[in-house]
This record gives sequence, C-alpha cells and structure tokens, in this order.
Amino acid sequence: MRNLLSFLLVAICFLTAEAQSDSSSAVRPPIIDIHVHTIPVNPAFSAPLCPWFLSDMPGADPNDQAPPFMNADCVDPLPAAANDAELQQAILDRIENMNLTLVAFGDSRILHNWVDAAPAGRILPGIGIDTRMPVADFRDSLRSGFYKVVAEVAPQYQGLSPSDTIFTPYFSVAEEFNIPVGIHMGTGGNGMANLTSPNFRASLGNPFLLEDMLARHPKLKIWVMHAGYPMVDELIALMGANAYVYLDISGFIWSYPLDEVHHVIQQLVRAGFGKRIMYGTDFLFWPRMIETSIGVVQNARYLSKDQKRDILYNNAARFFRLD
Repeated sequence: MRNLLSFLLVAICFLTAEAQSDSSSAVRPPIIDIHVHTIPVNPAFSAPLCPWFLSDMPGADPNDQAPPFMNADCVDPLPAAANDAELQQAILDRIENMNLTLVAFGDSRILHNWVDAAPAGRILPGIGIDTRMPVADFRDSLRSGFYKVVAEVAPQYQGLSPSDTIFTPYFSVAEEFNIPVGIHMGTGGNGMANLTSPNFRASLGNPFLLEDMLARHPKLKIWVMHAGYPMVDELIALMGANAYVYLDISGFIWSYPLDEVHHVIQQLVRAGFGKRIMYGTDFLFWPRMIETSIGVVQNARYLSKDQKRDILYNNAARFFRLD
C-alpha cells in the first residue's frame, strides 16, 4: 500500500508539472494593434456591423436619401458595445486574454481611463494635431512624456495636404522629440464627402503628397495609415524613396472586400516591404473587430509564419522602439 501511495504521489506531481508546462506554453504570442480610437460610444453606431461591408457600394441619387454607410445584413455581424464602460472592459479583457498592446488616441478622458485601468505599458497613448492648439501647448504635451505617438493626423478630412505648411511647426516638435507620427491617407469609406465630411477629397489621400513634408523633416518617422488604400502603387514608390516610412493595414482590413484586402497585403509583401507593414484595426465600437482583423493576417496562406509575426508584432515593436 505504501508503494502504491508513493507511486500515486509521484504521478500527481508529474501531471501537475505537465499541466503547468502546458499552461505556460499556451501563452499567446504578443500582438500590437497600432490603430485604436478612444471615443465615446455613439448611439448612432450602436447597430451591429458586417465585416467587409463595403463589398457592395451601390450608387445613389443626390436628390434621394444618402446610401447607408454601414451594413448589418450578414450571417454574423459584429455587435457594438452598449456604453463606454462595456467598451473599456472589452478592451481590457482582450489586452489580457490576447496578449495585446495598443497604440490608442482620441478622446482624452477615455484615453486616460484606459491607460489607468490597463497593465503598465500595454497602452501607448497618442495625441493628434489640432492647429487651433498653440504650438507651445503641443510642445508641453509631448514634453510631459505621457504621449508616445502623434496620431491620428487627418488633414484629408479638412481638405488639406499633409505637406501644408500649417502643420510644419507641429511636425517639427514631433521630430525634435523623436516621436512617431501616424497620418491618415487613403479612402474614408463609401460616400464620405457626401455623408459627413464635405471637405474630404480623395485626391488628398495620395501618399505622394507626403514627399514635401518628409523633405522638410528628414528625421521624422511616420507611418501611413490604411496603407494609403487604394493608392498602393504610390505608397510603394514613396516607401522605396523614404526608408523611414512604415504603414498600417487598419480600416480597410475589415471594411473592404476580403479578397481585395489580401491582394493589397500580398502586393506590399511582394514589393519587399514585409518588414514595414504593421497590424492595426482602426478600432471603434465593435469589440470583435479585433479578432476579425487579426484573423485576416493569421489565415493568410501567402504569408509565412515569420511574416505574420512581423506584421502582428515585430515591425511595430521595432518602429515604436519597444523593449
């Protein structure tokens, strides 16, 4: 009997050690989402959202009701968070369960709430550029050390080029403090100029418009948001000429047709920029948008395991100089 008990104790210890080993090996590899908005939950966007909802963009008559911006007519639409507290908890759960680090920007109150509630270092806060803010105040904000990035800079919605000299003093401060800048380039969705942003111009999403700004700020490190979609050829040319330019694949990764999304990512990798593509969601109110977007990269058969890790983590860790 004593031998049997000894055997059982050894077996239990062995199985416990195995279980602990399996548990530790099951920790998910880290992922960095570099494009997350902190904005109050908007009742106007409380409806579920279909991934890749821009697979069908019918036109409309200017004298009739404008076409809907979103679509919830699919088998498994993504539910929106009901309120700010629910959204924050959904983000915190994903940080823990999915081993996420987020680059987040937007509403200052919500941003500070998220940073305070999240584990240290798991949310990198960003500040945008508002040309109504005195440059001295912008400098003080960056000097404080709280903000790690400048984003999302979106002159396209204002009908301005990113090389407009109105932004020069702000980019100069970011360059001085060695802080990366994320700039919106590309599409804003179906009918953006008709629905919410009358100053929006598709032509101002051309990545070539960044060239004069980059020439004025040779030490500034930027990333082009949304991969400048659909002007990917122009972005490839820009990145070929400017070694400090990276990109994220946010926004269009869950809104445009999935085949088109894969075509764009594959085109960028084939062009030799697999080490400069960074994962991002352009996260808003739908928590499952994160899983959906990560799945696009993880299920891409044309990407190797190393290329997926580069896009989901390594490239951003290098770009943002993380340990």
